[in-house]
Amino acid sequence: MDQIDNSYKKVEVESLNENVFKIIGDDWMLITAGKNDNFNMMTASWGTMGILWHKPIAICFIRPQRYTYKFAEEYDYFTLSFFEEKYRNILQICGSRSGRNINKVEATGLIPMETELGNICYKQSRLFFECRKLYYADLDPGNFIIPEIAQHNYPTKDFHRYYIGEIINCYKRK
Repeated sequence: MDQIDNSYKKVEVESLNENVFKIIGDDWMLITAGKNDNFNMMTASWGTMGILWHKPIAICFIRPQRYTYKFAEEYDYFTLSFFEEKYRNILQICGSRSGRNINKVEATGLIPMETELGNICYKQSRLFFECRKLYYADLDPGNFIIPEIAQHNYPTKDFHRYYIGEIINCYKRK
């Protein structure tokens, strides 16, 4: 597997000028967890970034039935990768097909790269974050102030687990 090459520059997250509402909600992202030959990724359009506990953080949400959930549980890191619009088909496949049933790398043409810490990102991405898990919790149906949100988004009661990760590295395509 390739290492991150010189087409990427490591940047401080505070230097970014990205609209997180757009890059997560509209452009989508790939959440990846695992190492080298044992990883999986999934498309997500729910998440957030900010400052918590005096650290830059990203929060991603994974339903327990997703194959990526097993990897997020097993490993201490995850990456969030963002792509140009021309790669939308990759995100559609990774969001609609399970890694239990297909090899998503082969199905999409994704080219995995390994970070210095051994986490997985992709050569096609324009931006990615490497995150160290700090905290996780399950959404509690009893805590919804507006019950219709839970009823609408969780008709089968498959509430997400969320992971708060410290953004420890950020890479941007040059």
